[in-house]
Amino acid sequence: MANISAADVAKLRRATLAGMMDCKKALEEADGNFDKAVEIIRKKGQAVANKRADKEATEGVVLSGVSENGRTGALIVLNSETDFVAKNADFIELADKILSLAIEKKPANLEELKALQFEGAKVGEKVVEYIGIIGEKLDLSYYEKIEAPIVQAYVHPGNRLATIVGFTKEGLDVQVYKDVAMQVAAMNPVAVDKNMVPESVIAQEIEIGKDQARRNGKPEEMLDRIAQGKLAKFFKESTLLNQEFVKDNKMTVKQYMQSANKDLTVTEFKRYTLNL
Repeated sequence: MANISAADVAKLRRATLAGMMDCKKALEEADGNFDKAVEIIRKKGQAVANKRADKEATEGVVLSGVSENGRTGALIVLNSETDFVAKNADFIELADKILSLAIEKKPANLEELKALQFEGAKVGEKVVEYIGIIGEKLDLSYYEKIEAPIVQAYVHPGNRLATIVGFTKEGLDVQVYKDVAMQVAAMNPVAVDKNMVPESVIAQEIEIGKDQARRNGKPEEMLDRIAQGKLAKFFKESTLLNQEFVKDNKMTVKQYMQSANKDLTVTEFKRYTLNL
């Protein structure tokens, strides 16, 4: 049997994030061969993943960040079964590394992100490998990116809610960008402006308005006008630019941004939250 040194174990742990004893056992089983030991740990992860396939991974972390030049932002969700694992430092570090890779490589979608090479394996394979380390189901379930002249990210304390927001103008007071990213987090708009709300949502809101008015005994000839009034209220409350600014409800978000620069607006945003 090969002589397994502490340095060998530490090297395998750095490569796989597996526990010290798991690394030692894998190296012993592989007779000291590093690559075989890595494969043993990965197979263990797949075996655990198969056993826990029917479990629900509804906890986890939601993280967002931007590139060094500020023009690319990404948001990812890495799920776990329990809140205990979601707070594990190694688990959060894994999510951080995947986020950094997403920002650097800018994959088009979640499947492309999972296929990227990451520490000697694909991202998706690395997540499976980590299942064997943690012992419960994990899932990289969500990824979105934004590219704009400037992108701002916001992660709410606790890593369960995050946003990224793209803006048309760079070089302004960073607090302006931060305030709008926090507005998205706090007020959960459905679109940037009313002309970006899907027609299906508009139709649904009109029907809801009519139904409410009808149940309140309003005559049929008034229903359309009442529904349009409720739709206008919906646009004000649910579209980012028309919402009241949370830090000063005497102005809208659009007015707040224009107070910093008349041409500043939002190109798009992404928001994700786990159950709070």
